[in-house]
Order: sequence, then C-alpha cells, then structure tokens
Amino acid sequence: MNSDSGQTNPNTSNGDVNEQVTIQPEVAPDSATVNPEDQTNPTQTTAQSNAATPPTAELESLKAQLDERSSQYMRIAADFENYRKRTLKEKEDLELQVKRNTITELLPIVDNFERARAQIKPQNDGEMAIHKSYQGVYKQLVDCLKRLGVSPMRPEGKEFDPNEHEAVMREPTDEYPEGTVLEELVRGYFLGDRVLRHAMVKVAAQKEDASPQEESPSGEATT
Repeated sequence: MNSDSGQTNPNTSNGDVNEQVTIQPEVAPDSATVNPEDQTNPTQTTAQSNAATPPTAELESLKAQLDERSSQYMRIAADFENYRKRTLKEKEDLELQVKRNTITELLPIVDNFERARAQIKPQNDGEMAIHKSYQGVYKQLVDCLKRLGVSPMRPEGKEFDPNEHEAVMREPTDEYPEGTVLEELVRGYFLGDRVLRHAMVKVAAQKEDASPQEESPSGEATT
C-alpha cells in the first residue's frame, strides 16, 4: 500500500470547510455619496444672476423708450385738448352767427311795429281793438327777442360812440355839448354784450356864432 494514500492534505481540508469572508467597512450616513442634483452649477448660477439683473445698457434703452412713450402721450393729450377747445369755440361762433343773422332779419318787423304805434292814433273802439291786437303781437315778439339775449340801446343824452352809434344827422345847438346824441332815429340793439345793430342817431354840433358887423375904414360899423 502506498503510504501517501492514507494521509490527509491539511490545506485541502481547511479550504473546503472554511470559506473566506470579505468584510467591507461600513459607511457612515453622514459620509454618503453626494447627489449630483444637489450640487450647484456655477454656470447656471451666473446665468440666473444675469437674467435677474439686466445689463445697464438695456435698462437705459427701456428708460428711453418709456420717456418717449410718455412724451408722445402728453403731446397727443395736448393736441386733443386743443382740438376740443377749437371745435367748441367754432361751434359757439357758428351758433352765434346763425342767431345774429336770424334776429337781424326780424328787426325790421320790430321797427314797423314801433312806427305804427307812434303814428296810428285810434279814433274809435274798432280801431282801438285793432291797435291792441297788433300791439299784443309786437309785445310777444319783443319778449321772444329778450329771451334770446337781445336788448335795445338807449343812446339819448349820451356821448356819441362810433362803436355803437351811426351819426346820420348833426344839429347845431348850445343846449348840449358837442357830440351828444340828441335823438335815436333807428333803434340799435345788443346781442348779449355785442352790438347787433348800430343805432342811427342825431348828434349835437357846435352852434355857429352870428357873423360880426362889418366895419368901415373909419372904424364905424356899417348897417
């Protein structure tokens, strides 16, 4: 018998029975691997900072645009206000002109009523009834003109004013100063504070003195 066959290989028996165990060191929770998502990217941070804070040139451009828009708005608002005032004044002037033209056409009718009242003297009850009837129409017309702002001039005894009066006659007199209105021949009217129709008047003139007697060469007055 072979003497080696009964011997046991110590290395072989120990390797088959015992398994090698590899022990890895435990990692503390605080020293765990850092999540890449938690890391801050310097480039991304710079981009966000630039986005939050626009460059100075861009700010200046935006400010200039805002100033320009504000200036345009103020000019447009001023132009519109001027246009509104101008159109309102044109409308008022047009209404006043239409009113002046209409009332001016009615004034001769008023003149005829006043002439009739001054010249016609009713002699009986029938004529008095007719007189009262047309005088009622005259009064209604005058009241209507007053509501429209028409008022008559009263120039008698006042100084002649070429802005309101039209002198058609001059009468020499020493009872009134020269240039005094003696009589109103055709009545004048105001429309508001403006002259609607000038009054035709007779004006006082300086009375001429009597011519002095002629003297003879000897100094005696001739008859």
